[in-house]
Amino acid sequence: MNRDWLEFERPIVELETKIGELRDLAGTKGMDMTREIESLERQAEKLRGDIYSKLTPWQRVQLARHPRRPYTLDYIEALCEEFTELHGDRLFGDDRAIVGGMGLLAGRQVMVIGHQKGRNTKENLLRNFGMPHPEGYRKALRLMQLAGKFGRPIITFIDTPGAYPGVDAEKRGQSEAIARNLREMVRIAVPIVVVVIGEGGSGGALALAVGDRVLMLENSIYSVISPEGCAAILWGDRAEAPRAAEALKLTATDLDELQLIDRVIQEPNGGAHRDPLAMADVLRDVLGAELESLERTPIDELLENRFQKYLHMGVFADAET
Repeated sequence: MNRDWLEFERPIVELETKIGELRDLAGTKGMDMTREIESLERQAEKLRGDIYSKLTPWQRVQLARHPRRPYTLDYIEALCEEFTELHGDRLFGDDRAIVGGMGLLAGRQVMVIGHQKGRNTKENLLRNFGMPHPEGYRKALRLMQLAGKFGRPIITFIDTPGAYPGVDAEKRGQSEAIARNLREMVRIAVPIVVVVIGEGGSGGALALAVGDRVLMLENSIYSVISPEGCAAILWGDRAEAPRAAEALKLTATDLDELQLIDRVIQEPNGGAHRDPLAMADVLRDVLGAELESLERTPIDELLENRFQKYLHMGVFADAET
């Protein structure tokens, strides 16, 4: 079986393979297998519902990293009637782990920016496995400031294990680049909609995720640290990652309950990777509605709401007993 599928998906894939084989047989032999195929399709649909409705946090981590999951450029191609990619930070170079540019979404001019992973070894080396260097964050900020200058709403797609932790990145000011993005995104005077489409890893994700609306796809994750990193620190064993995933409360449902995000976007049955076009259709409607709502809000009020949104995260009160 193709290694692109996860272990818990195997029963579904095996059943779907049988359905495909029956269809091929019916086509080549001229046999009527409608009843058998429909029966297997009903079984497959029920099996998908049973499996994907009972996922553990660790299984959702695996889905967020799924090699077939749509990436930023996949969504841009599906969502934007026009798109012009813009390159470089005008300081050091062009980081391919972050892509961005002007696009036309349902007749609305927007600036779209996101992390980009690769599908194979060659692409992952080009994209640095979706882990940006400082110049990537500076490119993103340059594009966001350009959007602010021309009054274009900003959409960001989050999908990164985290910022690149190498020595060269530190030499070029990784932490400063991330911190500057956090500060400046609070001030940019246009609507900002953030969508976590896969992994939302630590500050590397947050540097593109300060917005008026923060949305998460159903099977995405968002956390201060990876489950493997957390497990290594707390229990000295990366094999404890499933336990860490449970403790971190990193799923979309967890974060919605904690009021750290604004909305969970349902994925097609089986996940976004099973029907990317259907996922893009849902996302198009959601983004359109969110932008329309935000564009009706006066800019001064929009900026104040954005500031207060983040100011009040994590606020708590001690109760006397």
